Amino acid sequence: MCKLFTGADPALWESQTRSMRLDGVSTSVRLEGFFWGVLEEIGRRDDLGLSQLLTRLSREWIESGRDVDNFASFLRVCCGRYYALQLAGEVPPRQDAPIADLDAEAILARERRRRHGASAARQAEAASCSATR
Repeated sequence: MCKLFTGADPALWESQTRSMRLDGVSTSVRLEGFFWGVLEEIGRRDDLGLSQLLTRLSREWIESGRDVDNFASFLRVCCGRYYALQLAGEVPPRQDAPIADLDAEAILARERRRRHGASAARQAEAASCSATR
């Protein structure tokens, strides 16, 4: 099983630091090559360069009232969510389908319902297991 991961191209996990301007502020972000590739893919879907995408993500994160303590961790989670939402059928795999055109509120509502349904199923299973003891 692990060979699928350990046998991958080492460039995927090698850290790369990239310098850019986010909202006029010079900064640098250090991520593994895998995540830079995913972020570039996300940006291409909406005709955004990497720094444009990161500026937008940073701005929207701050506007939502959250502090970005670790921007690199936030970006890794964005990449994971991008693929998870594709697997869930919420983000079309077609690269010509802009993410900005998706109904984010509807997707988030469906995601909450799925999470609530999974939580209820786990609780029911736990109750069933304890009742049989």
